[in-house]
Amino acid sequence: MLFYFLSLQAATAAAPQAGQEPPRFAACMDLATGDPSQGVTAAGQWRTDGGGMLARQCLGVAYANQKRWPSAAAAFEEAAREAETSRDARASNYWAQAGNAWLAAGEHVKARAALDAALASGHLAGLALGEARLDHARALVAAGDADGARADLDRALQDAAADPLAWLLSATLARRQGDLPRAKTDIAEALKRAADDAQVQLEAGNIAASAGDEAGARAAWGQVLTLSPGSATADSARKALAQFGASER
Repeated sequence: MLFYFLSLQAATAAAPQAGQEPPRFAACMDLATGDPSQGVTAAGQWRTDGGGMLARQCLGVAYANQKRWPSAAAAFEEAAREAETSRDARASNYWAQAGNAWLAAGEHVKARAALDAALASGHLAGLALGEARLDHARALVAAGDADGARADLDRALQDAAADPLAWLLSATLARRQGDLPRAKTDIAEALKRAADDAQVQLEAGNIAASAGDEAGARAAWGQVLTLSPGSATADSARKALAQFGASER
């Protein structure tokens, strides 16, 4: 799923520059990604031994790989505060990671607060900035601020154009706002990057149906059933196909 891929990708984004991390950091991160339960133990012990923000980062990654999102968010926030105390620019990355984890936990207010802190720092750049704006847009959508979300998504697409989730969310928001030309353009970009993702195909079908393209909607929703049978996304596709009298698979 695109959402969890983004979450786990973001959770590892703030590693120190090569040559700066102590050997214990590499060992801890290996466990956090390869054996998260052992990673939690190792990071906790390292934190007790004075590992500081790097130990908390490792703990956050281990929790994220277990999908223990509130715990991951709390660990990243602790890392961010320690980094701020040390005037370390990596605080912005940790705040962004915390915001991403809060989104995964469904805590949109907490996510927005963390992402506000990340963006306000001025230290994010490139893909990291784009991903933070993307997450900020998701938090604004949850808060009902569609115009604010659109502004964030347009900025996110400047720095995170390679991320299919950015195009998917932009297309979805455009459809909901009644801008079908924009929705079609953006879902086409998402399909270029992730045509094998059921969520992308589901939205492609939604946009086609909104435009009165029954054949296109059927084709996209049929792809959902092929790509992800038995999933909640497939259930949504079946319900959508029912409007055309299509048989369920």
